[in-house]
Amino acid sequence: MFLLLNILVLLLSIVIGERTVPAGEALLAAVGLGGDEYAFTVRQLRLPRALVGFLAGCGLALSGSILQIITRNPLASPGVIGLNSGAAAAVVAVLVLAPGFSMSRLPWIAFGGALVTALAIYQLSWKKGSSTERMLLIGIGISAMAGALITYLLTLGKIFRVSQAFTWMAGSLYGRTWEHFWPLLPWILLLFAALLFFTRHLDLLQLSDGAAVGMGIRLEWTRLILLLFSVGLAGAAVSMAGTIAFVGLMAPHMAFHLAGTRSLRRLPVAGLIGGLIVMSADLLGRTVFTPYEIPAGLITALIGAPYMIALLIRRRAI
Repeated sequence: MFLLLNILVLLLSIVIGERTVPAGEALLAAVGLGGDEYAFTVRQLRLPRALVGFLAGCGLALSGSILQIITRNPLASPGVIGLNSGAAAAVVAVLVLAPGFSMSRLPWIAFGGALVTALAIYQLSWKKGSSTERMLLIGIGISAMAGALITYLLTLGKIFRVSQAFTWMAGSLYGRTWEHFWPLLPWILLLFAALLFFTRHLDLLQLSDGAAVGMGIRLEWTRLILLLFSVGLAGAAVSMAGTIAFVGLMAPHMAFHLAGTRSLRRLPVAGLIGGLIVMSADLLGRTVFTPYEIPAGLITALIGAPYMIALLIRRRAI
């Protein structure tokens, strides 16, 4: 069902806009057929933008799924724990201080920023073993520090680069092209494929620490490896789509209720929901308020903030 919904939203994304494209012509142009009348609009402007949004949503949702499982907390997400902020700080530094940096290498920069953040969180939360509660609390603190660093970096750059960084930080997919899609694709595909080999570990980590160890899991090594998967997925998504808020919180939580606890079913559903959320948010942001465009990150924040509050109200013990 979610696959069909994603295809439908993708089709709407290449059809609807300031210039409406007939559905049949849009499909032909998307696969490289048809005339030249709509080719540029579909293939160069709308299709890569929607696909980047889909991949970014998948990455954030999968990253959030991992974090929610290893912390056993439905409020964990790359945004809450600080991975998005670490990746964003690294990317903003490059955008502001090194304007000629290659776009294809940006996921590695974001991965490095998210990795430094993750290792700091893991190290600071260690006390005779890692503590999931301390990981969340320390992640919130480091996220605030990364936000302060971003603000400082924005005071150093030239106005054009700073405005570019501001647009990127809002989670806008404006101007996304194949130059953004192709570097992001292998990160999401390869990490997702590798993650499927750890579905049993993810299932066992949903038990207590003692039960997981009793089933043969090397608890700390497994958590660290899965944390690196989460870092890679979140960092790659942030590098190409900006800081799109709350997708890593909402999509895994929805997937849990729809697909259950088995990770082999839960992860693909979470990825599809994440892609659907980001593509839908981008479509709404550029069509509902036309000729003005609202970044996808602001749309997801408007939805995600009340969603998080509702989760907190339902889990009064948190």
